[in-house]
Amino acid sequence: MSIFKAYDIRGIYPSEINEELAYRLGRAFVTFLGCKKVIIGKDCRLSTDKLFDALARGITDQGADVIDIGLCSSPMLYFASANHGDAGIMITASHNPKEYNGFKLCRENAVPVSGDSGMKDIENLVLKNKFTEAKKGNLSRKDVLDEYTRHLLKYKGSIHNLKVAVDTANAMAGVTIPKLLEHINCTVIPLFFKLDGTFPNHEANPLKHETLKDLQETVIKEKADLGVAFDGDGDRCGFVDEKGDIISCDLITALIAEYLLEKKSGQKILFDVRSSRIVSETVSKKGGTPVVWKIGHSLIKEKMKKEKITFAGEISGHYYFKDGYYAESEGIPLLIIMNIICEKKKPLSELILPFKRYFSSGEINLKVKDKDLVLKKIEEKYEGAEISKLDGISIKYPDWWFNLRKSNTEPLIRLNLEAKTKDIMEKRRDEVLELIEKTSLPK
Repeated sequence: MSIFKAYDIRGIYPSEINEELAYRLGRAFVTFLGCKKVIIGKDCRLSTDKLFDALARGITDQGADVIDIGLCSSPMLYFASANHGDAGIMITASHNPKEYNGFKLCRENAVPVSGDSGMKDIENLVLKNKFTEAKKGNLSRKDVLDEYTRHLLKYKGSIHNLKVAVDTANAMAGVTIPKLLEHINCTVIPLFFKLDGTFPNHEANPLKHETLKDLQETVIKEKADLGVAFDGDGDRCGFVDEKGDIISCDLITALIAEYLLEKKSGQKILFDVRSSRIVSETVSKKGGTPVVWKIGHSLIKEKMKKEKITFAGEISGHYYFKDGYYAESEGIPLLIIMNIICEKKKPLSELILPFKRYFSSGEINLKVKDKDLVLKKIEEKYEGAEISKLDGISIKYPDWWFNLRKSNTEPLIRLNLEAKTKDIMEKRRDEVLELIEKTSLPK
């Protein structure tokens, strides 16, 4: 399987990702985009510095200047790229284990380079390894953390006297979030702020509930108002309430959407095909326009920009904002949730309760022999339902609904099912799983 994925480049160091590839990538990136000034940001993985040196050498050998902004989150890289360069590369493997590394690519105004917008062209240039000679570019260093923090503080609002437990998982939100919260009237209980590319405490992935145990225990022990955890490159976050209960990311999308629409009605709010029905219902109820869309940051950013969508949320914990160059943010969702708690004068568990109207299976990942055959059989089985093929296949009945889609990066098929009651959810979940198993599970 290629290390050039739908949304980024990612693999194991040094067998799949190494200095030779990084050098070629630098030259291919400049050749393809014709860019003149490339911002590079870095995560704290042990292989990052070596990859940076090779990548920067490739970029400058191809005639473009490199501006090194040092250790940062992916959202900070997008901000710097939009403000100080005409392209950007983040060296990161996001939430993957320590042996991985990779690259996230963006062009002018932080627009992502992805599978359908140049990634394949860059991969082909890397493989051919034939580049024209150019006058060597320059390498410089720029600190943008203070500027980026001021950008986030536009959402400071009226936060006061909150206690928040923050788990940055020894990863890149440990650069941006502590700096941001210095300016907020709150008490911070830090977990794993020290950068460490071996990720000694737990995997930097808030979607895995086992990684949130320390945060949950800390919230309860310290009587915090909320807890928040971030992934490896700081572009995803997960929340727990004051009781230590994990909040599904689509319910956070609904809560933020409600808040934004109460401030200004009529805005467009985007969410992915896996999201709870409550998100669409909330947006409509509050006078907004709900937009259901495909999964993946490049697809979402493109749709947001085209339709001037204010805010988008994915069930994976990515939250996108028009005011943040349509990119993910680690700081803005946190500040908004803190503001909601202060303005509504209610605990987070009480604020989220009205959105817990339906019962979800959670995302179930299945390895199958033939993903296309599974989707075909599902469509045949439920031909009487309302069917959408926007992303995978979505089957909708009045009292239950589900989405089944192929993974872009793994030999998996992913099921998300929701219903009006727990009994219906469990019955229909088992029904769909049985059909998938009969169709295409490996023998």
